[in-house]
Amino acid sequence: MNIPEGKKIYFSSDNHLGAPTQEESKPREAKFVKWLDEIKEDAAAIFLLGDLFDFWFEYKHVVPKGFVRTLGKLAEIRDSGIPIYFFVGNHDLWMHDYFEKELNIPVFHEAKEFEFNTKKFLIGHGDGLGPDDLGYKRMKKVFTNPVSKWLYRWLHPDIGVPLAKHLSVKNKMISGVEDQKFLGEEKEWLIQYSRKKLETKHYDYFVFGHRHLPMEIDLNGTSKYINLGDWISHYTFGVFDGEELKLKKLD
Repeated sequence: MNIPEGKKIYFSSDNHLGAPTQEESKPREAKFVKWLDEIKEDAAAIFLLGDLFDFWFEYKHVVPKGFVRTLGKLAEIRDSGIPIYFFVGNHDLWMHDYFEKELNIPVFHEAKEFEFNTKKFLIGHGDGLGPDDLGYKRMKKVFTNPVSKWLYRWLHPDIGVPLAKHLSVKNKMISGVEDQKFLGEEKEWLIQYSRKKLETKHYDYFVFGHRHLPMEIDLNGTSKYINLGDWISHYTFGVFDGEELKLKKLD
């Protein structure tokens, strides 16, 4: 993609809409919708890097209730011709084809390469990447198994949705205070993952979410690791102007 002069690419991650309750997340949703309304004026594309919702599961004919303002704004922006790309996170990993069919927004379940103005990007949510975290990796394989999803669909939505929401909040999958501490470059799994990838291929930027902690880390003088933070504590997002990717904070 070549970015037209005066246009930008925006990146956002980890809104966790619906948590800890629908009512309590409404002010965050209002800020996000207002932000979307502002950036549509100069956006060449928008990347949403997962955990937009604290829980999302698509039954054959049912999706979770709520988020009308967010979905409506995304539909409006997409209908105007601005590309939007969605990467599933660990909270919305059960997303299937609703966004694609209803909003014309492609959905990716793995990290993907992009090139903008000759700059190479590797973009994804970031969960399960890098060394260690073996417990989560095993759990993710179970949750994403087609048989597991088929069995879960047998739960009536009035049971399945509130049950999953309860477990999501109870298990602190919204980042807690301890989760937002920088561990050091040698212990941050996504930094290790990015450096390992650079051994075989050059990327100018690695862009991830998941950690809920805004980070800009120089990897080797020519590559950077960017973590987008979240819309719970930090309200941070990424902006690429065609030459450089920077983290910014909502005013």
